[in-house]
Amino acid sequence: MPSDRIMLGLGLRLLAILMLSTMGALIKLVETRGAHLVEIMLFRQLFAIPFILAWVAAGAGLASLRTRHFGMHVTRSAVGLTGMVFNFGAVLLLPLAEATTFGFTVPIFATLLGALVLKEPTGWHRWGAVLAGFVGVLIVTQPGSGHIPLGGALVGLIAALFVAIVAIQLRQMARTEAPPTTVFWFSILSVPPLAIGYLFVAAPHDWQTFALLVAIGLVGGAAQLALTAALRFAPVSVVVPMDYSSLIWATLYGYLLFGALPSPWTWVGAPIIIASGLYIVWRERQRGLARSSPVTAADEPPTGA
Repeated sequence: MPSDRIMLGLGLRLLAILMLSTMGALIKLVETRGAHLVEIMLFRQLFAIPFILAWVAAGAGLASLRTRHFGMHVTRSAVGLTGMVFNFGAVLLLPLAEATTFGFTVPIFATLLGALVLKEPTGWHRWGAVLAGFVGVLIVTQPGSGHIPLGGALVGLIAALFVAIVAIQLRQMARTEAPPTTVFWFSILSVPPLAIGYLFVAAPHDWQTFALLVAIGLVGGAAQLALTAALRFAPVSVVVPMDYSSLIWATLYGYLLFGALPSPWTWVGAPIIIASGLYIVWRERQRGLARSSPVTAADEPPTGA
């Protein structure tokens, strides 16, 4: 693969992570202005749809959205919405840097689920990485110290678990469904239940708050496109390390918008979690090379579920 295409893939991935970090900051900011979690989720899904439709129209065409596996999309949407509750909830309950750090445990949960649910062979190398990752989590949370809310930490870990579950779902769905089809149906199917929930929590806002809500959807939709486009130019194992740049953006947004900086324990634990995740990715890459089967977009952990 030409190096210039790989560099383009890396650049797109970095751009996607910046936009996702921006979305997280907007979520936390709009909550301080009185927006409800259900309301935030509705705007995130609703205003991402134009980006998705434009993406599909420019590619395979709208006819490609037909599916013979509607029930599978319904299940994926239910799990994805549940995961989004925990993902957004972690952002609301925790400082941005800590919420981001817990998100780095996705490869750890993916390894656990792969071994326990899919019965994938998992050697002591990756089990060691899983153990190291959870040691990093304990360092960040400092249980019993009151350092960060344990409820928020639990929500953050459950969010990462659901992202891993969705990743397994997408891997299975990729046998019959193209990525644009899956993304489209998740967005469309999630809007009606969120709209019903919105009827019970709707509240008046000023125009700036509504503008922030719309921006969450637009930025999130654009990030989804950038994530997908990055995989057209570079393999998953090459672009995944770029995801850890989100800790830089989360720290910057946390300080500039909310006057919050990560604790020293976060800076100690986060590198351990990051290193365990990167090692798991590297081991999976080695196993993939041994099997001579390339890693595909279906193996990509879906950011934000």
